[in-house]
Amino acid sequence: MLRSSPGQPDLTGLRVDAASGRLLGARQVESPNWDDRPAGLAPELIVVHGISLPPGEFGGPWIDALFTNRLPAEAHPYFATIAALRVSAHLLIRRDGAVVQYVPFNRRAWHAGQSEWRGRERCNDYSIGIELEGTDAGGYEHAQYATLSRAIAALWRAYPSLDAQHVVGHSDVAPGRKSDPGIAFDWPLLRTLVRYELEVGAP
Repeated sequence: MLRSSPGQPDLTGLRVDAASGRLLGARQVESPNWDDRPAGLAPELIVVHGISLPPGEFGGPWIDALFTNRLPAEAHPYFATIAALRVSAHLLIRRDGAVVQYVPFNRRAWHAGQSEWRGRERCNDYSIGIELEGTDAGGYEHAQYATLSRAIAALWRAYPSLDAQHVVGHSDVAPGRKSDPGIAFDWPLLRTLVRYELEVGAP
């Protein structure tokens, strides 16, 4: 199982409580931007996103603020263009691998927008949205891949409706409108780490 390096978050306690929809081991920040999934729909898809606020800058309180409708429009010119948005994700993975949960997995987070996957529209209805702090071209940290792979493995164990082939980027479900997580995202590395977690890692 992947162990954390000194100074990085401890990943060994990450597991999903399916009843509550919570990722145990994540910092919990409640977003108001969610609603119920359509009756009978369970998570079937994981959508990976990239985000940085302001664009290209990391750290700070701004992603939490955006997802809790508290982003001050006057704090940065870019914020004035997005402060009125009502958006969220289920998880955010920071540059150091720390993970934040905003919406329980059994609820519908507002992350994908207008979207389609394999002919099915409204991906928010049946997906889990995971944001990585980063940019399309700037690359992501190994600590983020480690946390993401462990979170995905925990989700697959908790929700049999998920499938190993059903992990995509925002750009895959909203092509032409979205480009994240971008060209720098290392999909082969993620698949290798997830496979390791599922085959070797302990539940």
